[in-house]
Amino acid sequence: MPQEMVFEKVVTILKPFVKAPDALAKVGMETTILGELKVNSARLVDVVLEIEDAFDIEVTDTEADKVSTVGDAVKLVMAKAKA
Repeated sequence: MPQEMVFEKVVTILKPFVKAPDALAKVGMETTILGELKVNSARLVDVVLEIEDAFDIEVTDTEADKVSTVGDAVKLVMAKAKA
């Protein structure tokens, strides 16, 4: 799956959890999930679970802890999809 499609799907997954819709309107690879999008840390777990389901991958706790930007999530999916 091309990176752009993964990015769009990750953003779609994030939408219900975002508390800063203005930031979502201009989301990019460098956008921070907890900071700029204001997703709380408990909800980030739900985001990771939904990413696992959507892309049929498994994400370890260590890998999930490294996801701080939208780009981190996209890169994780891209790496897992190739494995």
